[in-house]
Amino acid sequence: MEYNTQKTQLNMPEYGRIIQQLVERCKELSTKEERNEMAVAIIDFMGQRNPQLRDEENYKHKLWDHLYILANHDLDIDPVYPFPTKEELEEKPKRMEYPKLQGEFKFYGKSILQLIEKAIELEPGDEKEALIEVIANNMKKSYNVYNKEHVTDDVIFRHLKELSENRLDLTGIESLEKSKIYYATANRNNNSSNRNVNNKNQTNKRRFNNNNNNKNRR
Repeated sequence: MEYNTQKTQLNMPEYGRIIQQLVERCKELSTKEERNEMAVAIIDFMGQRNPQLRDEENYKHKLWDHLYILANHDLDIDPVYPFPTKEELEEKPKRMEYPKLQGEFKFYGKSILQLIEKAIELEPGDEKEALIEVIANNMKKSYNVYNKEHVTDDVIFRHLKELSENRLDLTGIESLEKSKIYYATANRNNNSSNRNVNNKNQTNKRRFNNNNNNKNRR
């Protein structure tokens, strides 16, 4: 009995030994026309055996690349797509950059960095000040949720200054509660509460009047 460990190592095990043997047979054909014809048939067979590849972009191109890998970069045919060189396939991917938020700042999230960059781009004025205060308030919420403890505003101001590389500074504000954005939000909440109370009083008044009218009719 012959075991797989005694056979030739597969270049791409996911395609199985049958396809590998077909590729080896294709390499042995005497004419390029025969090799071209068999290569197309192998590509179709590879697509049937791996239907999930059809969901990928340019899957046909990938199949031809895989065929060349299965042939160990040695297949004399007229490919539909240019074969990649061995050096291109062995080239290591570029090193990924680590996220800027590290250590004590990681819980703020990438969106905070994007908002900080947007605030830096704005011209000085009310819009910029309001956005900076929104950023600081959201930073405070994120800090409290992640660390499960109260944080003082001066810590948030220091973190904002560091994350913006000293380009955004709220040290002139005593606390976030005294910022414009806080009072604008508080006023909206108070107005909303007052409207709810007024609506409730009007509803109760109508009910009272309706009850009195019903009693008088009796």
